Amino acid sequence: RAKTAFASMTRALIIGAAGQDGSYLAELLVAGGDEVLGLVRPGGRTGLTRLGAVRGRIRLVEADLTDQGSVDRAINASRPDEIYNFASQSFMPATWDEAALAGEVAGLGVTRLLESVRRLAPQARFYQSSSSEMFGLPAQSPQDEATPLNPRSPYGAAKVYAHHIVSIYREHHGLFAVSGLCFNHESPRRDPVFVTRKITRAVAAIKLGRASELRLGDLAARRDWGFAGDYVDAMRRMLRYARPEDFVIATGATHSVQDFVETAFGAADLDWKRHVVLEESLRRPHEPVEPRGDPAKARRLLGWEPRVGFGELVKSMVRWDLECLRSGRTDALAAPWTPPRAG
Repeated sequence: RAKTAFASMTRALIIGAAGQDGSYLAELLVAGGDEVLGLVRPGGRTGLTRLGAVRGRIRLVEADLTDQGSVDRAINASRPDEIYNFASQSFMPATWDEAALAGEVAGLGVTRLLESVRRLAPQARFYQSSSSEMFGLPAQSPQDEATPLNPRSPYGAAKVYAHHIVSIYREHHGLFAVSGLCFNHESPRRDPVFVTRKITRAVAAIKLGRASELRLGDLAARRDWGFAGDYVDAMRRMLRYARPEDFVIATGATHSVQDFVETAFGAADLDWKRHVVLEESLRRPHEPVEPRGDPAKARRLLGWEPRVGFGELVKSMVRWDLECLRSGRTDALAAPWTPPRAG
């Protein structure tokens, strides 16, 4: 590619840079001295709050993942060394309502990206963000890279398609293309539609006297929850590993929604039993068997370990929501974070 001021750096294209994972990854890569480009939908140059202080150090590229020509132009213009794909609709209720769109973006959109890479940037290393939702009703616990995939939602099915197409392009076309099977990962930048952020925002509002109750569905549901900032470090390590391999990214431990609620309310010195109201209509359909990942392979080959524990994660989210409500901040998703050192 043409020699630029970034010629000695890695040029990374983040698809979905404005989201939780994309923003943490952008900070990590910028801190490591890499050139970062963010791919956004046409007209999507607003809503970049999460990028915070690194916004001015990221060049934006527009593309529509439902249009092959648009994807080709973006890949041809950016000529990346690394591509990280986070594009999808991961909020479960929305994917039930828009199942075709979930397949179009999270499934076929990945094929379009890989096809562009194959023809226009075959040297680029490609990361696909896969999901624990692909396991659905798992045949074993914990789940690892060899666990059969058995999705139970349109989102999970679309992710399974993408996961397999990544393997096909790796094996048939020789691309360095990998999938990270990510279990639930949270942060103060998590969108408020997700239950974790719904809980911590409600705790902050109740603490400050702006609300009195929190309505939830199933308190017994369990998840393997980690910190998004830790998970993007694993993703970067995957693309810089010697061989293209898929990895489970998880903590290996699970907690219930009730555990999350108790920790969150406790962080604000509140009794959760006085404020939580159970509502049957909020129970999620097709609740999967306990998702718990086995990150042994990532530990062994990538030297990766999750650094932020469950309690610390929940408390940090409550602190951030309290700070935002007290100060009247409108950029409530731009929570600061100190990334790990590059290496």
